[in-house]
Amino acid sequence: MGRKKVWLLAVGGGLGVLSLFVALLVVGTYVAAASLFGGAGGAVALAKGSVPAAYAGLVQKWGTYCKALNPAVLASQLKQESGFQPDAQSNAQAQGIAQFIPTTWSVHGFDANGDGKKSVWDPEDAIPSAAKYDCSLAKNVKDVPGDVTNNMLAAYNAGPYAVIKYNGVPPYSETKNYVSTIRRMEKSFSAPGGRLSPTKAGAGAIAFAQSKLGTPYLWGGNGTPEQGGRFDCSGLTKAAYKKVGVELPRVANDQYDTGPHPKRDELLPGDLVFFAHDLTNSRSIHHVGIYVGGGKMINAPYTGAKIRYDPIDSPDYFGATRPTGK
Repeated sequence: MGRKKVWLLAVGGGLGVLSLFVALLVVGTYVAAASLFGGAGGAVALAKGSVPAAYAGLVQKWGTYCKALNPAVLASQLKQESGFQPDAQSNAQAQGIAQFIPTTWSVHGFDANGDGKKSVWDPEDAIPSAAKYDCSLAKNVKDVPGDVTNNMLAAYNAGPYAVIKYNGVPPYSETKNYVSTIRRMEKSFSAPGGRLSPTKAGAGAIAFAQSKLGTPYLWGGNGTPEQGGRFDCSGLTKAAYKKVGVELPRVANDQYDTGPHPKRDELLPGDLVFFAHDLTNSRSIHHVGIYVGGGKMINAPYTGAKIRYDPIDSPDYFGATRPTGK
């Protein structure tokens, strides 16, 4: 099924604007998708412009490495440690944007960008290494009672044995100050609204649809090899949800009846959003997309277009469905 050309042409902004939107907003949703595919962490979006653009994607991605960490906490640490300066070096020989000392780097640093070397001076290595180090510390103190993030930060500052010894944040003024400073800064790095609440299945469906961005539309397309991996609108949504174990009907107006119908202000990432010729009749639905947050959807629009992000606010917006039923 295809999207109306007239409206899409009217709202068609530059790809650069949508790319910026993707980099700064939908990450909260894809965090949850990371959890589905083996990661963890809270779905926290970075506040727009809070992290230098060169590092925002890295911070958002790796800030979801474990449940004790989120992107705003990781950003706060980098700000506290180096002020986001990749060439920073302290009197104690702490080096790079994450301020690793050489002995710690030798154990916990890794070649995250796959260029054949691990460099403490390269943010593409240092930021992921900092996240993995944080999560390693969180694992070391996982049995300690109290807030898991506070315990992780305390272990970062004072060492895991001190956290275990004192059964929580140790009574060291430096450590207590470090933990409170990072948690306070965390608020300034978090996007308004804080944590999103997408289901894992919905986030996984988005992750699948993301992987198809730029694929040309095909009427009746199901993404088969014979069809060149191309989809139409409902073919894309069906395949995306099939990827996470949710079977949907093939046609958009049938997909509308597969779950509860959240109101416009109740939408969650992963919800299906529908557009109709007659706003009183679900059988007139002619288009469907996957909501990603911020008034945007991923969709396969119409013949001649490619899978892309588009706004959902249009006169033919009919409603939404939550296929997961949650």
